[in-house]
This record gives sequence, structure tokens and C-alpha cells, in this order.
Amino acid sequence: MAEPETPAPARRGIGRRGFLGYAGSAVAGAAAGAAGGAAWGGTAEDPAPARVGLGAEVTPYGAHQAGVTAPTPTVVEVVALDLLETVDRDALGRLFRVWTGDIEALATGRPTPGDTEPWLAAARADVTVTVGLGPGALAAARVDPPVGFEQVPPMRHDRLEDRWSGGDLVLVVGARDGTTVAHAVRQLVRDAAPFARQRWRQAGFWNGVDADGRRVTGRNLFGQVDGTANPVPGTDAFDQAVWVVGPPWAGGTTLVVRRIAMDLDTWATLTRDKQEQAVGRRLDDGERLAEPRPDAHARLALPMENAGARIFRKGVSYANAEDSGLVFMSYQASVAGQFVPIQRSLDRADALNTWTTAIGSAVFAVLPGFERGDWLGSGILG
Repeated sequence: MAEPETPAPARRGIGRRGFLGYAGSAVAGAAAGAAGGAAWGGTAEDPAPARVGLGAEVTPYGAHQAGVTAPTPTVVEVVALDLLETVDRDALGRLFRVWTGDIEALATGRPTPGDTEPWLAAARADVTVTVGLGPGALAAARVDPPVGFEQVPPMRHDRLEDRWSGGDLVLVVGARDGTTVAHAVRQLVRDAAPFARQRWRQAGFWNGVDADGRRVTGRNLFGQVDGTANPVPGTDAFDQAVWVVGPPWAGGTTLVVRRIAMDLDTWATLTRDKQEQAVGRRLDDGERLAEPRPDAHARLALPMENAGARIFRKGVSYANAEDSGLVFMSYQASVAGQFVPIQRSLDRADALNTWTTAIGSAVFAVLPGFERGDWLGSGILG
């Protein structure tokens, strides 16, 4: 689909700069071992390691969008878009119908309609595409958000930059290789051109397998096992923490995206003991320390320290000439009831605040899944 010759100005309503408040260090402080608030908040055991093959075809169909629960792939790009001024509910419906066709094709390794590089469509590439709406898109569509969906108040350790924050729409695209991800993002952004333009794009990488090809909990750039205590998909603890209940958002969730800059050089000067005490976990295996210090990240993020609140965290590392860190993604049923309390707790006292800083932040309502013959968002925008 071609971009209009004279695109309308981007929408400047809800969901832009006011959007910038989040939990600064919590997830900012989250970057180090839990690199994001509730990394340590879950109680379920990790599932038994499974050997990973060369790749898989992840079905795009189901009650939930597959990318939420799928293992973090090797390469992920998170793309935020701003709606054009003329886009309303009907126009959003048209965009999501187009994106549904794209997602179906990408997941099965087929070229999307109009793909000018069809040979880049890759089969069995672990492709997932997760779509969400920011406050601006919800306002444009005149749709009430899920209960508890709100902007996160600014935290004192935040140093948020507009170029990494906000957005009316989000795409989280993952696959086993960078070529497949870049191609998928290009197709999705191209097809969105009559409706929205790219605001920011963040690319990351992750290693969630060991030398034998078995699934393991990956490590962030601080060298710490990151995400060991997450609630496990398919369990009651996960369902209660992540999925929205009640129509029309049943099966959906909410997503907080944080760009967390990590001071790798200063962190590297610390002794192993000091690093472990700051996080509250051992470096070799991620086990909690028997006697963590009161401001240890793992301790402050526990559900018992936050009125039972927990999140499902995923993240990917990034590194460039400017800075290095973590693109942190937090999924939860309620931003206000789960993410914010954990962030506040960590912002107040987390030891990791010294070495991590949130420089980007955005929040989105993630759509429920869709079945074959239907389209993504039909229950909300249809």
C-alpha cells in the first residue's frame, strides 16, 4: 500500500508526552538481573528445559496473541507508530484487517500482499507479531481501555527522552534472525503508511538457549540470569497476572515498554559480591541470596512487598554507539494495580538505581487474539 503524497499531520491527542511517566528505576533498576520490576516477582517454577530446533511456525490464531507467551526469540524489534490526524475508528479497523493478513502470512513464511522482496519470507522462523493500542489510538477509536490501563506517573530516577517514548500503536516483532525481523517490520510499517507513521523503533537481541539447544533463562548485559521467577504461561498464576477478564478486552493484556540504559563500565568495576548484593541473587545460577540486603532489587520486587502485585516480564538487550541496556517489556492485566506499585517500590529504594536509568517509556493495551477467518481487533473495533 502506498503512502499518500501529502500525509496528514500526526495525531497529537492523548498518549504522547503525558505518556512518559513510568517507573523509573524499578524497571530501570530492573535492568540488572531482573532488568525490570517484577522479574523476581513470580513464584512458579520454570518449565523443564526443552531442546530447541532450527525454528518453528508459531500459529497466529487463538484467544491470545501468540507473542505474549512465546519464548523470547533471538531478535526482537519494538516499533511505535503515530496515527495520522484523519484516522478514526473505521480507519483503524481497515488497518487491522490489513495487518491481520500480514501477520498470517509472516507467521507461515509466506510473502505479504504486495511484498517486493518475497524471497525474504522465511518459513519456520519463530515469527510472532504482537499489536497494541496506545492512549491516542484508544481515543481516536472511542474505545474504553481495559480496567487499570493508565499512564504511569513519572518516577524520580527517570530520565525519559521523547524519541524513545509514547506512541499510538505498537508492534512487537520477533523471529530467530535479524533479516526475517527487519523484513517483517518493513512490510507492517509499509502497509500502515496510509494510517500511521513510525515514531520510534528499538531493536534487541536475546539468547534463551544453551550450547545443547535447550531452552534456558537468558542473561542481560550485566551478566545476570534475567527472568527466573516469572509466572509460567499456562498456569493459574500467569493467567491471573496477565490476562484481562471481561469483554471486550478478555484475552488481551497491557504492555509497558521501557528503554533501560545500563552503566556497564561502572558495574564492571564492582566485585562479584557487591553485584550479587545489589540484585539479591547469585550470578552463576540466579538463585536468591539467603540474606539479601534490605534494598536488594529481588527483595523489593517480591509480591509480598507490593501487596501481591506481579508482572510477566520479557526483555531484549541492545547495544549501540550511544548506550547499551535493555528494552524491557512488562505484561500485566492492570498497569495501575500491578506495574505501578512495583515501580514505586523500586524507585524509592532499589540498589540497582545507581547503575540503571529509564530513558524511554510507553504503555499499550494489547488486543485479544483472533481466530482463522476473523481479524485482529474485530471484537473491539468491529
